[in-house]
Amino acid sequence: MDDMQYKSAVTEAFDRAASTYDQLGVEFFTPMGRRLVERVAPRSGERVLDVGCGRGAVLFAAAERVGPAGHVLGIDIAPAMVAQARRQAVALGAGNVEVRVMDGERPDLPVASFDVVAGSYSVIFLPDAPAALARYARLLRPSGRIAFTSPVFTDGTFPFLPPVFTELIPARLLEALPPEWRPTELRRRFNSWLGDAGELDRTMRAAGYRDVAITDEPVDLVAPDGTTWVDWSHTQGMRLLWQHLPERERTALRERLITALDRMRGQGSLHLPTPVRYVVAAVAG
Repeated sequence: MDDMQYKSAVTEAFDRAASTYDQLGVEFFTPMGRRLVERVAPRSGERVLDVGCGRGAVLFAAAERVGPAGHVLGIDIAPAMVAQARRQAVALGAGNVEVRVMDGERPDLPVASFDVVAGSYSVIFLPDAPAALARYARLLRPSGRIAFTSPVFTDGTFPFLPPVFTELIPARLLEALPPEWRPTELRRRFNSWLGDAGELDRTMRAAGYRDVAITDEPVDLVAPDGTTWVDWSHTQGMRLLWQHLPERERTALRERLITALDRMRGQGSLHLPTPVRYVVAAVAG
């Protein structure tokens, strides 16, 4: 699959998921986005670019920080996501928020026009993320900062999921994934620069950054029950697996996951600590 086909597939997947994305009673993307904003700490009056803004987990948290004197631009390749974020901005009366459809890998924006570039779980979807990071450096002012999150990639696991799912999802099912999202391909794409902290630091410096801080910190993924979690999983990265499984396998996996997750939660809500990698750096120069 070439880059254009890949981006079309990602756009289509997120367009289909936009109406329910992060809206099914599961807490994960919003607390992760707020934590990312806390780490990069936009100041009053600053200009922020949110790459792959989705429905606004980072966008609106950043808008609160910069206040009416600041400005936050969210860009996303999926028009339906942009439409949802724009509706939310209107509903919140967030006059300092703007949202546009744009390819996050090649943002068409003025040089040195932002104080902060942020992206939560979005950089990993870019075919050539290191090259994109260098482009973001050019968009930052001399005192600018970048911050992004990614999964903590480990061999043999499905991306985006807590470690417990390594046992709950049979490894053979991962072969149903599109080739570019199978574990072997993920290792090739990410472990070469994102999976190893030392290589990530070198990649960031080569892209034009300094003072690189890399922190792996769990986010508590919370769901009312197993059924809600499984329904929610169809709206995020695991959708890639669900939509490529044969119906019989899909039904069996759904039942297996709901049963196991409900057993874990007991009488309360389901809590799944999910490792997240936070990267924060300053633009060099």
